[in-house]
Amino acid sequence: MKMITAIIQPDRLDAVREALMNAEISRITVSRVTGHGRQENIELYRGQKITPNLVPKIRIEIAVNDDFVEPAIDAILAAAKHGDGVIGDGKIFVTPMDECIRIRTAERGGSAI
Repeated sequence: MKMITAIIQPDRLDAVREALMNAEISRITVSRVTGHGRQENIELYRGQKITPNLVPKIRIEIAVNDDFVEPAIDAILAAAKHGDGVIGDGKIFVTPMDECIRIRTAERGGSAI
């Protein structure tokens, strides 16, 4: 079992969600987050250039069994990228997940996902 966490641009959420559904991955958690990476988000405010510290992003978390790791990554990569790719398109993190427990039934492991 793995936990896939993707940080993407807000305007790519619908495309990523649709791509995941096409890959038969329908159980996702979405959060609105802020952060800063390499992108330089310079704005004009009252005639002065300012660089905000944090940029709005979307965080998607998906718990998957090992067979679904690569299809999920491929779906996110294809749908989250702007054109040929630009700075700020996001990141994908894959981490091992020791245990998953469904609260309603107390199922454990891959069947609880």
